[in-house]
Amino acid sequence: MTTPQSIEPQHTLLTAVARLDDLRIRESLGPEDLERAELLELLALSEVVAQKAAYGRQLTVRAAREAGASWSQIGAALGTSKQAAWEAHTRWIDVQEAAHGRPGQMGFDADDAAAARALAGEPDGR
Repeated sequence: MTTPQSIEPQHTLLTAVARLDDLRIRESLGPEDLERAELLELLALSEVVAQKAAYGRQLTVRAAREAGASWSQIGAALGTSKQAAWEAHTRWIDVQEAAHGRPGQMGFDADDAAAARALAGEPDGR
């Protein structure tokens, strides 16, 4: 069965987007031309791309914080509030900590999570 988890290891963000784009173009020209397996792959690839893009976004948020960006600046760059940007980033840290030690996932150990939280600070801080 095609699931995001089954196809994610096969793709980088770029290859997933390229395959998604190929299938999306074919679907727009005539969805009846895609087989059921390809339609399910299209759905799963949509989720893989969203997950990989979100992960990359949070890595860039972390880099922006390391470079001295404020949560107001990060929120503006993301088109959201500083509070929403900070909350999304702290949820991502929580997910990374929960992933630590799971098969096939790296995640953050306790020290990495603590360092990430310290860097994130509070939304009213720098």
